[in-house]
Amino acid sequence: MNFTVNGKDVFAATGGRDFDKSLPAVMLIHGAGFDRSTWALHSRWFAHHGFAVLVPDLPGHGRSQGPALKSIAEMADWTAALLDAAATAKAHLIGHSMGSLIALETAARHPAKVSALGLIGTAARMTVGPDLLKAAEANNHDAIDMVSIWGLGFDAEIGGSLAPGMWMHGGAQRVLQHCAPGVLFSDLSACNSYQDALAAAAKVTVPTTLVLGERDMMTPAKAGKALASAIPHARTVLLKGAGHMMMSERPDELLAALAG
Repeated sequence: MNFTVNGKDVFAATGGRDFDKSLPAVMLIHGAGFDRSTWALHSRWFAHHGFAVLVPDLPGHGRSQGPALKSIAEMADWTAALLDAAATAKAHLIGHSMGSLIALETAARHPAKVSALGLIGTAARMTVGPDLLKAAEANNHDAIDMVSIWGLGFDAEIGGSLAPGMWMHGGAQRVLQHCAPGVLFSDLSACNSYQDALAAAAKVTVPTTLVLGERDMMTPAKAGKALASAIPHARTVLLKGAGHMMMSERPDELLAALAG
């Protein structure tokens, strides 16, 4: 589905069904360097279970026109603008990693537009190591290797995909390889610079679920729990043995946590 947001072309998937504004809306927001394909499985479930689904490519990602936005605050304002473009008053925002920060900041900045939050692989501070930032800035393939190796949990190392014949590392790397030069660095820098998560968390008034991976090396569960403690009445689900990429590592358990 195509939109125009702030004068730029934006593409959003709808989970295989037409976007019906009369239904409760769910927006799924991808992480740094990724695109709408992150949510291929979960978007279809929501679309076929009574929800209007939007799965946007963030600016500069996938089929959405660039440039990439430079800060989490800009991305949050853009998210609110996309809901306006879709003529949708409010939505349940579900975000992974960088997407979780965008969802959280949107709820703080535009509370009337958010009905609930699902924060996956999240943290109070999403610090990015200097070696990863340096490699991403140089558009070095090492950055893609670091994200895929650190992002996927132990099961991915031993052929743990639930889809026969699928390779989780290879799939993650192919999406990252399709990033335009500079986009991954821009995303990682935005995460690294964002220091307002705890302040935003204190403003949240909607039902919130955090889904954390027990073996997440990028946003450790401890850091996610620190964020959860700052959100009134937040519900936390810990996925045993999971790494950061829970959408592919634990798709069924993640869906159960979100649907619950």
